[in-house]
Amino acid sequence: MMTDCVVQNWWAPVIRGVLAVIFGALALALPRISLYMLVLLFGTYALAEGVTSIAGAVRGGDERHRWWVLLLEGVVSIAVALFTLFSPGITAVALVFWIGAWAIVRGGLEIGAAIRLRKHIEGEWLLGLAGVLSIGFGVLMLMAPGAGALALVLWIGAYALVFGVSLIALGIRLRSCSAATVGPGAGPIHGT
Repeated sequence: MMTDCVVQNWWAPVIRGVLAVIFGALALALPRISLYMLVLLFGTYALAEGVTSIAGAVRGGDERHRWWVLLLEGVVSIAVALFTLFSPGITAVALVFWIGAWAIVRGGLEIGAAIRLRKHIEGEWLLGLAGVLSIGFGVLMLMAPGAGALALVLWIGAYALVFGVSLIALGIRLRSCSAATVGPGAGPIHGT
C-alpha cells in the first residue's frame, strides 16, 4: 500500500530536510561566499539530495507505490548537480536561471505528491507547502536574474532553511504515523 511505503520511508524527508537546513545555514552564515564556492556548495547539496531521493524510490517498492515520482525528483536533482559541479565557471545569471528552473520543477513534483497523499496520511500539506515554497522561490529567481551574488546567497539560504524545516516536520509526522501503526492498539494512520 502507498501509505505503508511513505510511512516506512519517513527518514528520507528528514535527511533531505537536514541537508537543506545545513546548506541554508552555511549560505546565510557566510554571505560573502564567492559565487564559485556557492556553485560547488549548491551542486554538492543537489547531488546528496538526489541520491537520497533515489534511495527512497528504490527502497519504496513496486508498481503500486508510485515510486517513480521520487525517482524522477532524484534524477532531476542529480542532473542539476552534475551540470553545476562540472561547470563551476557558470555566471551568476546562468546560475539564477538554473536554480530557479530546478526549484519550479521540484515544487511541481512535490505538490503533485502531496495531492496524491492527501487521503493517505496526515501532514501532507507540509510537502505541499514545500512545493509552493519551491515554486515561489523559483519564480523569484527567474524574475530577478540580475540580483547580486550576496542577494543570491541570502535568497538561497533562506529558501533552503524554510524548505528543510518543512521536510523535517513532514518526516517527523510520518515517523509518528509509523509508530502509531506498530504500537499496541494501533489505529488507522490518520489518527483520531
